[in-house]
Amino acid sequence: MNKPQYLRIKDELGSQILAGGLTRLPSERQLCELFATTRVTIREALVQLESSGLIYRADRRGWFVTPPRLRLNPRHTSNFHQIVREQGGVPRTELIEKRAIPVPPGLRERLGLRPLDTVYLLRRLRFADGRAVCYCENHCLPTRVPGLLELDLAGSLTEIYREHYGLDYARMRLTFHPTALPDEVARLLGATAGLPALRLERLNFDQHGQVLDVDLEYWRHDSLEIEVDTAE
Repeated sequence: MNKPQYLRIKDELGSQILAGGLTRLPSERQLCELFATTRVTIREALVQLESSGLIYRADRRGWFVTPPRLRLNPRHTSNFHQIVREQGGVPRTELIEKRAIPVPPGLRERLGLRPLDTVYLLRRLRFADGRAVCYCENHCLPTRVPGLLELDLAGSLTEIYREHYGLDYARMRLTFHPTALPDEVARLLGATAGLPALRLERLNFDQHGQVLDVDLEYWRHDSLEIEVDTAE
């Protein structure tokens, strides 16, 4: 049986991408002309390529070839900015919101708090080479980092903890699983709602063995890979 046209187009574009040399796809209008087809068919092919992680859409700028994934080793405590720099990229963190809130019930036991105790919530976006790749919510303990909300939080939280409080991340308890991007997170990342994502939750401990904070992260499915060397 012959493949539908959108799959043939997807295969052709995928082959061109994997062969290298492409960083950006032609416009949808140009692709329609190139493949002598309709925009509906082209969009279906592009959505298939997006789902497979080969391309991503940047609002009002078109479709781009996905850059190499960032590599995360859970056995190491490197922060986002350090990971991106070590892999040749330029990191940036954008603060969306900062405020004190009652501790969410699901985090209360892990943070060692009582009902209605306060935590600092930071909502932030992480960028690698100008591309939003991760949405992060940090739940921080005010008793450990008093006055945190008064600081410039558009940077590395690891460096802020070290510089202002003499605290270092020493170990973490990490859980992760595949999921779909929630609507609001997808909007912030400039991605399609419902696309696959990797959800990470970290319980972080300082050099004294005390709980420091909890991070909840949503990573674009095409931006991260987990690697662990069991010999370490």
